[in-house]
Amino acid sequence: MARYTGPVNKRMRFLGLEIAQKPGKNRMSQRRRISPYGLQLREKQKARFLYGILERQFRNYYDKASNIEGSTGDELLILLEKRFDNVMFRTGMFNTRRQSRQAVNHGHFLVNDKKVNIPSYEMKQGDKITWKEKSKNSSLFQIASENIKNNQCAKWLSLDKAALSTQINNLPSASDAELEIDTRQIVEYYSRR
Repeated sequence: MARYTGPVNKRMRFLGLEIAQKPGKNRMSQRRRISPYGLQLREKQKARFLYGILERQFRNYYDKASNIEGSTGDELLILLEKRFDNVMFRTGMFNTRRQSRQAVNHGHFLVNDKKVNIPSYEMKQGDKITWKEKSKNSSLFQIASENIKNNQCAKWLSLDKAALSTQINNLPSASDAELEIDTRQIVEYYSRR
């Protein structure tokens, strides 16, 4: 199996991401210094972990971003944000990207009235995402309708809370992406090869 299926908190701690701390020792202060290459590698691994992407696919996103005019790092984040599984996570229907990826994989959604079950499908401005009628009886639909009460929808999306349908008003910007990712380090990592 290629996806990381181990303990998530351990992986997040290794990547320097915030997790709920237990009272007691602060482990972060016990870390040793990391080389510049180590920092670059860690940022790349962090982005891959957060978006749930394998190495080859991430490299393809980087190559595509480097061919687009503008900041490569910003374009990379925009490409990652436009993924179908990420868009469903950003609607607030799901608490994690893993959960939204599972819902997409199981074919619960229609994009512009066509079934799409590919998590890496690139969404475009104006796309409309709806639940399949058959899927509205599933437990995942119940979870999604509960989650939208507590979670917020991204500002570049509009969510119809009654029908749980989503419209992509405009494309995301780099500022809409994960704030923990330092894209400059990722660009430096790939430019040294």
